[in-house]
Amino acid sequence: MQLALVPLLILLFCFIISISSAEFSGKVGVNYGQLGNNLPSPSESVKLIQTLKAKRVKIYDANPKILKALQNTDLQVSIMVPNELINNISSNQTLADQWVHANVVPFYPHTLIRYLLVGNEILSAPDKSIWFNLVPAMRKIKHALKTHGITKVKVGTPLAMDVLESSFPPSNGTFRSDISGSVIKPMLKFLFKTKSFFFVDVYTYFPWSSDPTNIDLGYALLESTNVTYTDPVSGLTYHNLFDQMVDALIFAMKRLGYPDIRVWIAETGWPSGGDYDQIGANIHNAAIYNRNVIKKFTAKSPVGTPARPGVVLPSFIFALYNENTKPGPSTERNFGLLYPNGSNVYEIDLTGKTPESEFKALPPATNNKPYPGPIWCLAKKGANKTAVAEALSYACSQGNKTCDPIQPGGKCFKPNSLAQHASYAFSAYWAQFRKAGGSCNFGGLAIQTIEDPSYGSCKFLGAKL
Repeated sequence: MQLALVPLLILLFCFIISISSAEFSGKVGVNYGQLGNNLPSPSESVKLIQTLKAKRVKIYDANPKILKALQNTDLQVSIMVPNELINNISSNQTLADQWVHANVVPFYPHTLIRYLLVGNEILSAPDKSIWFNLVPAMRKIKHALKTHGITKVKVGTPLAMDVLESSFPPSNGTFRSDISGSVIKPMLKFLFKTKSFFFVDVYTYFPWSSDPTNIDLGYALLESTNVTYTDPVSGLTYHNLFDQMVDALIFAMKRLGYPDIRVWIAETGWPSGGDYDQIGANIHNAAIYNRNVIKKFTAKSPVGTPARPGVVLPSFIFALYNENTKPGPSTERNFGLLYPNGSNVYEIDLTGKTPESEFKALPPATNNKPYPGPIWCLAKKGANKTAVAEALSYACSQGNKTCDPIQPGGKCFKPNSLAQHASYAFSAYWAQFRKAGGSCNFGGLAIQTIEDPSYGSCKFLGAKL
């Protein structure tokens, strides 16, 4: 009788593994950022996350109010050690123990903390000193978890795609020489040893928007049916830009001797709005991208990528809300699935089960091509005067005679107001330096306009795309 049970037990075990794998493949999560001054409370936010049918949530700290709100839910949770603590934790096990004791122990296991990320996009930070403390900090956090008897929490760190110095073709994926041996290789060793994931932020929007002439929009949106790319070295054929980017990372890991470390998509998404110079940032494209990438992640039979077919890609969509205090260009404040009032920016189902036909029609995309006319950069109304004065001084110090027209006797000197002079300077600076990477931002003090602010003999310079 016992021998007869063996085949049955094997079949049952395989069935359980199959169910577990399918369940794991369908769990799309969401990034819950908090850089807004008008966002719902943590308890309301958790309800909204559940309404979106997310199965996981990632936060960018260890906010106790959020972790408490997540108690006794079925949401798996990823928390984060802030960037500014990494240097100290890297050389101080006691500090790592204290951080875990204060931020994990009070909530675990009633809050399903499953991932503890050390920093965010550390290897993109200009301060290189922190780079070399990243892996030591990860080791100490892992040791701290073990000390507290917590063994089911994976430790990792989310990195941006700029950790690669070469990503095309994908088979040529190579980590940057300034981090490859000193940071990435020991990190891969740690991830391999602890059976953790390489967490990576993958945005097809940015390479497409920087080169829309040569990269097909449908290819970036996972929407293309007739555009493919075949890697001349690997022979693998790609049907979308997302797979190309992920496989470049996989080949880069393989090049360092780690071909099998699992990849976790820590962030991906598409902006639903932006400045005039940010093409393709619209609700139509954002909905199409996120719906398509979610279908990929949640396919009943895991799709994987050409380099790893059939392999599950766990993921977090960026982001829960449009966050109005995020710095940078307007796209940064328009990645949310929800507005701060809790309403949908567009309809979305994170399980991937809702057919496209059941969603309401999307508004047409009106900015998929560069804006044809000039764009001006003006000081925001009500901006802090001290900060505007400093930004004005900076703009005038750049370039060739940038601010001559607003000097006494100049054609734009009058009206002699800070706001008027700053607007002229911001626009003149941006007109000169946009193509070299200059932005119309000035620490959040500036705004773009397509209405010519020139008056009388004072002609404002505008940037052309």
